Amino acid sequence: MSTRYMKKVYGGDEAIEKECVTSDNENPITGGVRRKQFNVFALLNQHSESEAKEDDDCETSTAAGVLSEEAKRKKKKKKRKKSESSKVHRTTRRSSEDNEEVDEIERTVREINKLLGEPVPNSSRKDPENSGLALQRSKENVLTIQHKNLNPYNELKRIFGSKTIQAEQSKRRGRGRQGHLKKTWLISARENWPPIGKSGLSMSLDQSMEREEGIQYFVYEHNTSYRQTQMKFLQAVESLNPDNIVTIINAHPYHVDALLQLAELCKLSEDLAMAAELTERALYCLECAFHPLFNVTTANCRLDYKKQQNRALYLTLFKHLIFVGGRACYRTSLEFCKMLLSLDPNDDPLAVILAIDFYALRAREYTWFVEFCKVWESARNLSQLPNIAYSLALASFHLGTGQLADELLQNAITMFPSFLVPLLDKCGVQTDSRVMGSDFFNSHAKSTTPPALEKLEALYVARSYHLWKEADILPWLERNVNEVLNKVESGDEFVKYCEGKRTTRYQGKLPKNILRHIILSDIKEVTVDIQEVHNQGPVLSHDPLPPADSIDFYSRLRVTARPNQSNSNLFSLFFSSLFTDFEEDVVAAAANGFNLFENEMENAGNAAVAQEAARADLRRTVANLLQEVGNLLSIRAPDGINDADADEDTDIDPTID
Repeated sequence: MSTRYMKKVYGGDEAIEKECVTSDNENPITGGVRRKQFNVFALLNQHSESEAKEDDDCETSTAAGVLSEEAKRKKKKKKRKKSESSKVHRTTRRSSEDNEEVDEIERTVREINKLLGEPVPNSSRKDPENSGLALQRSKENVLTIQHKNLNPYNELKRIFGSKTIQAEQSKRRGRGRQGHLKKTWLISARENWPPIGKSGLSMSLDQSMEREEGIQYFVYEHNTSYRQTQMKFLQAVESLNPDNIVTIINAHPYHVDALLQLAELCKLSEDLAMAAELTERALYCLECAFHPLFNVTTANCRLDYKKQQNRALYLTLFKHLIFVGGRACYRTSLEFCKMLLSLDPNDDPLAVILAIDFYALRAREYTWFVEFCKVWESARNLSQLPNIAYSLALASFHLGTGQLADELLQNAITMFPSFLVPLLDKCGVQTDSRVMGSDFFNSHAKSTTPPALEKLEALYVARSYHLWKEADILPWLERNVNEVLNKVESGDEFVKYCEGKRTTRYQGKLPKNILRHIILSDIKEVTVDIQEVHNQGPVLSHDPLPPADSIDFYSRLRVTARPNQSNSNLFSLFFSSLFTDFEEDVVAAAANGFNLFENEMENAGNAAVAQEAARADLRRTVANLLQEVGNLLSIRAPDGINDADADEDTDIDPTID
């Protein structure tokens, strides 16, 4: 038993005198010093002495106790002085060692910061280089995402409840197999998918790009087996036979371009569930090939869109976020928009900036969207886009900024007046008589709005008109429209400034990235005309409008001549328009193939009836085709057989004639 415990039980040295008076048995004292070793069991064998002896012993012990206390105090003082001096020495020595360690750590941190592009501590805030780095970090920080927000099932749980979604997931798991699918972040792989094995896709660091501080460039790579499959796919596209696409998917279930092409067929037949699943499978294959350093959440990873093999990830992400947004998972779509923009934020090859505002407002991320516009305004001139101008005002209104929201909305209306009337018509709101009678929102707006700007406004109205149908939004819009009309009638200089800016800045054709955005968005109210894509490059489903300086890993697709297009049937003409470029002769041949003008019908009503009949025939043809596709996909290869595991020395010719 420890001495500390004994002191606690018997009161320590200071309770000795008290023990002599109250206790029948006492601790033996020898020479004025208490014994260090105390036997508890000796108390059981001690016999009581006479009272006189007890008194004498108590006096002796008291005197000895006083002497021992004085001696102990002196010893404690000496020990305390020694311990304090040694403690000071140890503290000074330790502090010097700690300072050396801190200096070494600071030097190491500074070296790492220099490599990573971080600012050096205690640096001047007025240094333009450091301010530029801080701005770059803020741009990247606003595009960072979290893994949990990439899963649409997490958002569906918040909407419909966790029990409903878990029951659906468990039901789906019961129909499939388990244990062969890789865990991924972007896609929740389905159990009925075949094992991916070695898909032939991989990713490496792109050494051809100039290195930037804190930025890493990557590039996809195709092995020999995947190259041969890609050649077969290009030949299938050139043949205009969709059965060849299905054959490729049956033999190689994770060929990305073939999956995207078949998803387009399912989308045309309005089988959106199958189209979404095929797109998810393509994205699953692309994610399984990610480089270990390719972190989608940091916004520091880049993919060069000019390289042909990189464009599959862009297209797949864009199509996937459209499908996810169609399921009302707007927060998930916003995260995919941020990811897609972070791959190339400066060029934005798919113009995701035209859709990011819609998903941000739908997800009620008003604060984030305002911060995003503030950070990227200097680099992208976001306020010059009609969708950003109106959405920023709407986000400020939801945040309750009041006067600022009014000012932003009035500026947007003054800059883009042709937006108002189509928006009110789309919302089903009866237009005010003052607005209808004002030339500023009608003929004058149409005459001063270039066609390119008019298409951007039509795209925003078709996509985002639901945001303006809320009960408290329309009165706010009406009040600010009247304020703008007051400024117009008073001859405000800002109105003239916006008019001159509008008529000069938006001239010319739409850029390629906006044309790609319109094609991939597939909004019925907004389409791309043949004149807009003339001489812009092929409009292929798996690679629409490639860049002029494209770095092609494979040879460009050469469309074979169609010697007798006028006699082509509806089926071949449909796939001609699906797989090949838009050409005027194809359109004319399609018109003859639909038999719209054989009888030279001059009645517009009869022509409309004929066109509707042709469309019905087209839908029946596609439906029959997809039924056959479903039957073929249901017959899968055995699980142990994979396309990339087969011998690469096949008899496939890797060249295209």
